[in-house]
Amino acid sequence: MELNGTGVGQGVAVGPVVRMAEPLPEPVDRPSHLDPEREGERARGALSVVAAELAGKGARAGGAARDVLEAQAMMAEDPTLGDDITARLEGGKTAERAVFEAFAAFRDLLLDMGGYMAERATDLDDVSQRVVANLLKLPAPGVPNPGHPFVLVARDLAPADTAMLDLDQVLALVTIDGGPTSHTAILAREKSIVAVVGVKDAASLADGDTVIVDAENSRVDVAPDDDAIASARERIAERRARAEAPVTPGALRDGTSIPLLANLGSADGAAEAVRLGAEGVGLFRTEFLFLDADTAPSVSEQTEQYTKLLRAFPGQKVVVRVLDAGADKPLSFLNDAPEENPALGLRGIRALRASEEILREQLTALAQADAASEADLWVMAPMVATVDETRYFTALARELGLNTVGVMVEVPSAALLADRILAETDFASIGTNDLTQYTMAADRMLGSVASLQDPWHPAVLSLVASVGAAGRTQDKPVGICGEAAADPLLAVVLVGLGATTLSMSPSALADVRASLARYSSDDAEAIARAALAAEGAADARRAAHEAAAALTSTRETAS
Repeated sequence: MELNGTGVGQGVAVGPVVRMAEPLPEPVDRPSHLDPEREGERARGALSVVAAELAGKGARAGGAARDVLEAQAMMAEDPTLGDDITARLEGGKTAERAVFEAFAAFRDLLLDMGGYMAERATDLDDVSQRVVANLLKLPAPGVPNPGHPFVLVARDLAPADTAMLDLDQVLALVTIDGGPTSHTAILAREKSIVAVVGVKDAASLADGDTVIVDAENSRVDVAPDDDAIASARERIAERRARAEAPVTPGALRDGTSIPLLANLGSADGAAEAVRLGAEGVGLFRTEFLFLDADTAPSVSEQTEQYTKLLRAFPGQKVVVRVLDAGADKPLSFLNDAPEENPALGLRGIRALRASEEILREQLTALAQADAASEADLWVMAPMVATVDETRYFTALARELGLNTVGVMVEVPSAALLADRILAETDFASIGTNDLTQYTMAADRMLGSVASLQDPWHPAVLSLVASVGAAGRTQDKPVGICGEAAADPLLAVVLVGLGATTLSMSPSALADVRASLARYSSDDAEAIARAALAAEGAADARRAAHEAAAALTSTRETAS
């Protein structure tokens, strides 16, 4: 039996299932026998303990996990939640019930907001469960420990649990809920955990079932036969050998250079990216400086963080995306007005243009960091849809002292106008996650349309080809910084469509490097043509695999 979901990374694992325990039951709604002041002391104590535990785990985990867990700790100490809990206690609730109800109300608010905020509802649930467990003197919900390696199956996994997984014991992760942008997926990708998320039928799996978790093909094979298990173990051995092989620059079989870069969310991940073979940074997300703040960080605060990043990559390209917020990632100092459809709202360059001082300060900080380092700094704007936006951002960045300026291509209009957009700026970087969302009219946060959120679709590939062709004509670089670049065969297709660099999670670098080395430039273009000629995503993937196999067979026959 085969179960389908969304694979995270390219790994494969074989092992027995162990299911995560169900959440704690809802606390009984009964009057408290203590006065509100005493119940308040209990609630505040539990919230404080949980906040400290989450912050401590974050400090130990580091990287993106630290940011996520610190954000959870802040949830536990959120004053608005605290006020709601106090009001419920004054109505005679127990601390357990007041915490449960207050967090549930906040959770519903996040779900109603949709998008990025809805994805944080799971994080809030985890905090609530931990506080209630503390109040009831029960163990906090967590990962089981059966005493042997296993495949963990869960409804979803809290960030604290994902960040602290024992990778010697947890062979792979399968979740019933969640999508490619959930914190479970983000942290699994960062830690190179084999994972398939959003497997709706995974509830049917029982403890002890043997499964193959195939992230590359986004599936879970239940009760596989001996041949399937042997094949999976061969793939595991091949991936291990690739990961241990000497790191070389990204290149095609014929020597064509394709620099492989890292996507990073903070400077803390730089050393690990370098260790895994990153030749620079293709996407540095600056949101970590802004999302948990009440006011925009100062120029000096930003300069410090950007300098830290740039000094980790002396002489190498570092592409920094200016703040991509607004709409589904509201900031009180940028744009927190409610919008009916936040994915199509005032976000990215639109929000920054409406609050130009924030953009000016960020560009000023980047220019100062550039002057204090030896890296090759490139700066780009998110969510550019028009030539006018391109001209505006490029002129402003150059006015403030930045030398290499570009834009992200994330909406179809930018791809269709790529020739005119590239005439106004230095480079383009394609964000395949959003480009797929807008091309297919499928919200990337919405599980019900996850099957449409596939960058293999020929419509998406056609838009990539348009940008690639414009780049070739004008001799300007075209990078890929969406997670599509982390798919080893799709990476070859993207190069065949004109991509000159690929940027991805550092854990994917070894697989992509090995895949590129198998094919020449002509091969990449032939595989890309096969994918473009298909009618849908599955057909394009199949056609590319068949074209790649035929090229490999021809080469082996000739030799």
